[in-house]
Amino acid sequence: MYPRPGLVPTVGTRRRLGVVAALPDSARELLESGRIAYLSTTNRDGSPQMTAVWVGLDGDDIVSGHLFDQRKLRNVRRDPRVSIAVEGDRVHPPGLKEHLIVYGRARIEEGGAPELLQRLAHVYLGPDVRFPPMDDPPPGFVLRTTPERLAGVGPWRPH
Repeated sequence: MYPRPGLVPTVGTRRRLGVVAALPDSARELLESGRIAYLSTTNRDGSPQMTAVWVGLDGDDIVSGHLFDQRKLRNVRRDPRVSIAVEGDRVHPPGLKEHLIVYGRARIEEGGAPELLQRLAHVYLGPDVRFPPMDDPPPGFVLRTTPERLAGVGPWRPH
């Protein structure tokens, strides 16, 4: 069950009206590390829909670029609640691999996807990559997620 804003405080961060006041540096580092993130939205029938995405940060918002209007975007228009999971490479006692789960609300901005994807391509694929690999890509959409709660295994969560 998705928590109502203000009920379950995120340990180590202040909560304000259901929004994480600031992403801790450890979470920011993992989100900007070039690791694939998994975005989960909710289909119309209530079933989960999960997609692997590139993510970056714009302030404390997590952003991803999408050239076409896909199911994940249609799901967000209907229900803005999302979760994003990213696995790190550190192992924490008692042997669990670091991972960050961000619960939040997403909104869709029209346009800006090619520019964001090019910026993220430098992180995910290398400095000399051109992405999207097409002439005159569509403006697409930027999905902007505002974190409300953090979970997982890592320094953003006490043991």
